[in-house]
Amino acid sequence: MMMVGITRSVHRAVAVAALVALIAVGAARTGEAQRSTVRWVGTWATAAMSRAPQPPAGRGGQAAAAVNFNNQTVRQIVHVSVGGSQVRVAFSNVYGTAPLSIGAAHVALRSTGASIVPASGRPLLFNGSASTTVPAGATLLSDAASLTVPDFADLAVDLFLPGDTGTGSSPLTVHNTALQTNYVSQPGNHAGKAEFPVASTSAVWYFLGRVDVAPGRPALGVVTFGDSITDGTASTPDTNNRWPDHLAKRLKARGIRAGVMNLGIAGNRLLTDGIGTNALARFDRDVLAQSGATHVVVLEGINDLGLGAPNPPPVADLIAAHRQIVERAHVRGLRVIGSTMLPFEGTTFANYWSAENDAKRRAFNEWIRTSGTYDGVIDFDAAIKDPAEPSKVNARFRAMDNLHLNDVGYAAMAEAVNLAFFPAAK
Repeated sequence: MMMVGITRSVHRAVAVAALVALIAVGAARTGEAQRSTVRWVGTWATAAMSRAPQPPAGRGGQAAAAVNFNNQTVRQIVHVSVGGSQVRVAFSNVYGTAPLSIGAAHVALRSTGASIVPASGRPLLFNGSASTTVPAGATLLSDAASLTVPDFADLAVDLFLPGDTGTGSSPLTVHNTALQTNYVSQPGNHAGKAEFPVASTSAVWYFLGRVDVAPGRPALGVVTFGDSITDGTASTPDTNNRWPDHLAKRLKARGIRAGVMNLGIAGNRLLTDGIGTNALARFDRDVLAQSGATHVVVLEGINDLGLGAPNPPPVADLIAAHRQIVERAHVRGLRVIGSTMLPFEGTTFANYWSAENDAKRRAFNEWIRTSGTYDGVIDFDAAIKDPAEPSKVNARFRAMDNLHLNDVGYAAMAEAVNLAFFPAAK
């Protein structure tokens, strides 16, 4: 009888254990199902660059300041496009040659300056942990944080760097032309603090790759890929007057939900490294890897001509590079919109403009307009040129260097975009 009782007890224990295991498996599958139903889209992004070497003087875009961090917190401001109910942030060490230690990270709605909206903050965790290490050459995505982010909100992303980033020779991964005031703290972990102890400011983004949101309803992901014109060089800092910013507002006004991600680099070229990695080399990382990407708008090539003196590449090489971009985007199912190059006669950059370079620009623009290679074309040249002197930017639109645009000019670029290229997401 005792043996029978023991056997029944063993059977009951086995049955209970099996039930617990089934519940655990079911919970895990439920969690996986819940995670799989979250549709993420990039609401903000920037293109990674190495802090060294510095860009040559006068070549389109300010150089990143020679700043290192040692037991400090950086509060960085990003202006999102589409909102959502959850947020996650990608931190980038893609140009680092040593691991990057993150002691803490935090996200909140920005109020003004370095201040955040009370009670809006959330810690950013990494696989449930408050701290992490980003391997050399890698990008690390935070866990999702529940935060209601309105369309066109400013987010304050805090990053506590407990180590000394100046130790050794590892470059910092930055974006030079943020055109945004960011805040560097006094020593210590100040992530999430309402009163942020500002020691200095910087117009550079450090170790930031992108911000994703869970928009709830379907949304497009529009990546703008280009050089200083896309990066917004010469627009007014802290005002979000880049042409992709204006495009995001136009899409919203038309009722089209879209995350607009700016992957422009001032001075960037299609074929040659220099100010940033060449466009063909960075395309997969900066475009194809963006969350929820559905469209890419391409504006590249002017620096291959202007910075390529005295031997700029032939038009055929520029066309071949653009064909590569289109093919690679189509493989991933993206709709690809091509853009004509803007005029640049009279630019103050030495050796940048020549009649030969302008002839190449016009030949390239004719190919963009007529070849049918792209899924759509934005004729920025026609929208921005001076009708009386078509090799120059219209005086109403141009900045002092006669190459870049003022705020009005960047808004005019956005107005030239045919919004029919962006049907509402379903």
